[in-house]
Amino acid sequence: MTNSSIPAVGIDLGTTFSVVSKLDEHGRPITLANAEGDRVTPSVVLFDGQDVIVGKEALKAIATEADQVAECSKRDVGHRVFHKIFEGRQYPPEVIEAWILNKLRSDAAGQIGRFSKVVITVPAYFDEVRRKTTQDAGYMAGFEVLDIINEPTAAAVSFGFQQGFLDPKGSSNAPQRILVYDLGGGTFDVTVMDIRGTEFTALATDGDVRLGGYDWDQRLVDLVAESFIREHYVDPREDSGAAGKLWLGCEDAKRTLSVRGKAVVACDCQGYSSRVEITKRQFEEATQDLLDRTRFTAEQTLKAAGLGWDDIERVLLVGGSTRMPMVRDMLQQLSGKAPDASVAADEAVSHGAALRAGLLLAESQGKSSAFSIKNVNSHSLGVVGTDRLTKRRRNGILIPRNTTLPVTAKRTFRTSKAGQKSILVQIVEGESPSADDCTEIGKCTVRKLPPKLPAQSQIDVLFHYEPNGRLKVKVTVPETNRQVKTEIVRENSLSKEHMDGWRRYICQMDATDYR
Repeated sequence: MTNSSIPAVGIDLGTTFSVVSKLDEHGRPITLANAEGDRVTPSVVLFDGQDVIVGKEALKAIATEADQVAECSKRDVGHRVFHKIFEGRQYPPEVIEAWILNKLRSDAAGQIGRFSKVVITVPAYFDEVRRKTTQDAGYMAGFEVLDIINEPTAAAVSFGFQQGFLDPKGSSNAPQRILVYDLGGGTFDVTVMDIRGTEFTALATDGDVRLGGYDWDQRLVDLVAESFIREHYVDPREDSGAAGKLWLGCEDAKRTLSVRGKAVVACDCQGYSSRVEITKRQFEEATQDLLDRTRFTAEQTLKAAGLGWDDIERVLLVGGSTRMPMVRDMLQQLSGKAPDASVAADEAVSHGAALRAGLLLAESQGKSSAFSIKNVNSHSLGVVGTDRLTKRRRNGILIPRNTTLPVTAKRTFRTSKAGQKSILVQIVEGESPSADDCTEIGKCTVRKLPPKLPAQSQIDVLFHYEPNGRLKVKVTVPETNRQVKTEIVRENSLSKEHMDGWRRYICQMDATDYR
């Protein structure tokens, strides 16, 4: 897609595994192997004294040094610190994510040379705080992040390329509406996409940032642990070493149960040992509620798009956890059609990100776009107001979720009392009517109001929301000459100075300045 010497690189920064892809000289996405020769890299970090080890060796260490291993850090993104302490120190989750990204960058650079411009994917249901934090992780890993793209959208773009929609004759293809069911290691997304030749439009999206294959693993851990307790009166989950080995065994057993009717998991703790047999039926019964959660989300997303299953041409499977037969059986029963597994479950998202990177690099050179993407916002944006009757803080939504971006929206509020000297406008993200249940993402203040401004004076709030997450806010008090304009900068646990320090520290092994 671009003849520039700058490679078009996309990264699927996953909860359990991550993948890097680039466009070859013909504009086709290809997956880059890591330094170990694998196409996927475990998103796991081991703190080994002064050394920070990422990937396969860190994953193996869960069996022997679980207390020093950070796994599933993506689930903690948006929080100030990761939920575990390592050698008396707590790290922000975006710093752990940055170490993972740095490993991916270093390994890829060994094949394609030094590079910095990338597109990184995130779950569609990530809120703006998590998106900004992911971008910060990329910065601390030495990258210039061109864009943050939703994982289901990236998968749909990869599917479109594979189907030939992005070639010069792509626009002649019949329109398709697809439902992307993306069940990864730690997050789950559903997105309904409309594909019309080279135009990709998201119609609705929903998901759960704390639901994925990891939760299926934990149910297996519980099944084995409960059997072990009945036999030995000892809980292996309470011993970090035993728990780490048990989790690795259960993760392997989950794959076994996708092809066999039973699996055996070895469990050792405090001198006791057992080999616990788990049947496929036991596993499916123990995880039925997890599967039902994905079913409900898929149905709600379809409803939000104003469509029924008869309107969907394909149900596209993305994410390694979709390999479980129970997932495919449920979707076939629900949709009445066989799910489409034509894209590589582990690689499609990074391929779509690479295609997006190629598009952005081409546009920066003044070239025409090979395709276009229109996304929707995954969470509503509003302003905190006070209910006149209950006096409670309420969320006055300006931009409902699943609104096509970019969008401009306006809403009128009223001052609460006479003689206000200033007006504080708090911007929140979330669906709850209660402002206290939403996330504040920024605020602005209109100052120096006239001293005799009456109560119930009009306040006009205007939002302009871009696909890249930039939110411009304009607040006007029509009865005065006062107004304020601002661009909301998402709250972040790390300052620019802290991020620069982490960037130098994390990238130091390259002895290269990426500033």
